[in-house]
Amino acid sequence: MSKSALITGITGQDGAYLSRLLLDKGYRVHGVLARRSTDTLWRLRHLGVVDDVKLFDGDIMDLSSMIRIVEQSQAQEIYNLAAQSFVGTSWSQPLLTGAVTGLGAVNLLEAMRIANPKARFYQASTSEMFGKIREPAQSETTPFYPRSPYGCAKLYAHWMTINHRESFGLHASSGILFNHESPLRGIEFVTRKVTDAAARIKLGRQKELRLGNIDVKRDWGYAGDFVQAMWLMLQQDQGDDYVVATGRSATVREMCRIAFERLGINYEDHVVVDPKLLRPAEVEALLGNPAKARQKLGWSATTTLEELIAMMVDADMRRVERE
Repeated sequence: MSKSALITGITGQDGAYLSRLLLDKGYRVHGVLARRSTDTLWRLRHLGVVDDVKLFDGDIMDLSSMIRIVEQSQAQEIYNLAAQSFVGTSWSQPLLTGAVTGLGAVNLLEAMRIANPKARFYQASTSEMFGKIREPAQSETTPFYPRSPYGCAKLYAHWMTINHRESFGLHASSGILFNHESPLRGIEFVTRKVTDAAARIKLGRQKELRLGNIDVKRDWGYAGDFVQAMWLMLQQDQGDDYVVATGRSATVREMCRIAFERLGINYEDHVVVDPKLLRPAEVEALLGNPAKARQKLGWSATTTLEELIAMMVDADMRRVERE
């Protein structure tokens, strides 16, 4: 009998890549489809797996539907990827972000504890929990200092995952994932905003790209690499927490340069810093220390920033040319 997995947030970037990974490993893959979501099935369709996953109508905010889906899927592995995941939006919708990103995770933990406590649970934590960094490179022991409602909500979900592991003996793990991108990234995220704009400027569809603080530093990796780490966590004997990162950081400015150079353009001729796009509280720098994931999971990132941005620019060129 093949293994069964349940993914919330299956229509997002990570959900799509994780679905493909698990299907390739012979899993039966189930997903939760929240009808209030603005996401569609295009990512699953893009990866050619939309007909291979079974979707349940439900919502992470509705405990009764989560219990029903956990029972019906009989999943041995449960991956919680559902969230209001755009940091910028979290300041204008802090209560929604807290409810979906924070309490939603606890709804799923409780559903598993009630209906299927033998399952293994993955929580999508985030480097945004580190916020105002206390160490140059952030590891599992670095103190947290979130700087956005999103980071605060994720921190609550993170600690509740640990609490369920320690209180009820659940096999529950958190992946503290640093920024991870792909051609399936939403257009509101800065990497896709940059690669899409580079393609449009190259093809004469627009002239400038307006951004906020382009001197912040991030540790960017490829989502297709990062979902491997999620799966590996649930193959361990014990639940635990792991930083998942490349161990290299770059500024948004540097990322712009790489993207525009891919198309033979000078980013300085087109990128405009717009003060209106600055965030109320900024996370100036993030750099992950993935030593634990490398030692215990045997995982390390295999895609460089240059390869990632090239992949995204090429995909956006094809998209814009088709429009």
